Amino acid sequence: MMGKRFPGPSLLKTSLAYLLTLAALSASSASAMACAQLRTVEGGVVAEVTDGDTLVLDDGQVVRLIGTQAPKLPLGRENYPTWPLAPEAKAALGELAGGKEVLLGYGGEEIDRYGRHVAHVFVATAEGSLWVQQAMIGKGLARVYSFPDNRACLDLLLAAEGEARRAGLGIWRDPYYSVRQADAPGDLLARAGHYELVEGRVLLADKSGGRVYLNFGKYWKEDFTVVIEAPALRLFAGDEFDPLALDGALIRVRGWVDNRDGPRIEVTHPEQIEVLAER
Repeated sequence: MMGKRFPGPSLLKTSLAYLLTLAALSASSASAMACAQLRTVEGGVVAEVTDGDTLVLDDGQVVRLIGTQAPKLPLGRENYPTWPLAPEAKAALGELAGGKEVLLGYGGEEIDRYGRHVAHVFVATAEGSLWVQQAMIGKGLARVYSFPDNRACLDLLLAAEGEARRAGLGIWRDPYYSVRQADAPGDLLARAGHYELVEGRVLLADKSGGRVYLNFGKYWKEDFTVVIEAPALRLFAGDEFDPLALDGALIRVRGWVDNRDGPRIEVTHPEQIEVLAER
């Protein structure tokens, strides 16, 4: 049954019906509703756009657009490939924010390990405040990419991503960014080391040794698996989201694919899982 949730409010946040409702709201009203909890400060003028999710302000402050991952450029890294549509993403961010004064909104950890400010970015326009993350995702030039210590506003970003994906905008036209299928472990192994969206039906949800495993096939050493460790389980409990209730559910999970007894993704916070349907 589409859109029905398991017990707990966090599944409502990621249900299809809820995301569609949010997507139908105007960008300005939706931003205000979702991001009212942010601590906002004046950021200054954008002096440089580094890539599709990084800005440099006129005081030298580097700002990473939290909640998004745009196609990547090499940026001096040897033998690092340019991801499809990376130049287009950089150009789009430049059009949205380049040379403009911005507000920064903080909803979690504010400085990352590289010394960058991690913030939501807002630009004043004639139509009102433009939420840059939502605009980039809505154009199909970034996807949702989140952290356990920075979870504010993700519901609306997921809604914008869903709309762009259904419309086939930007990256969603390119096979490089295709949503992968959980029942194709060989294809997923080929994407080890990549950030991916994977859809499939959970064959078995089980807890063992303080962690939860979501198994998508009968052969757990070969098939795709989602692993939720103890620190993440505490976040799930805080959201009243029981991952064991996902047994038999059709879900979409996002994260970095690794190869440990077959392809797997480690989930560190609830927003990495979207519930598409129950059993």
